[in-house]
Amino acid sequence: MATMDGLFDWDGANIEHIAEHGVSPDEAEEALLDARRIPAASYGVADERRRAVIGVTETGRLLIVVYTRRRNMIRVITASDASDAAKRQYRRRRR
Repeated sequence: MATMDGLFDWDGANIEHIAEHGVSPDEAEEALLDARRIPAASYGVADERRRAVIGVTETGRLLIVVYTRRRNMIRVITASDASDAAKRQYRRRRR
């Protein structure tokens, strides 16, 4: 399933994974599209570059979202509530 006019790559695997963290696809997309999002530390895998951002949803929930690019689409790897330290980092950068 692709949403946002083909910008995001969703399927049962990544939808189920973020649901385990209480995050919906819409929330992950909102955090990634947050105009004030900031980069966050991420982890890499041998064959794929992964990035992370801290962004806010329309309801004000701060999330950290790990994603990659596949076939010119954004694929969310995982998403969860930002830690207290990440929340402070985001708020400091917004000043």
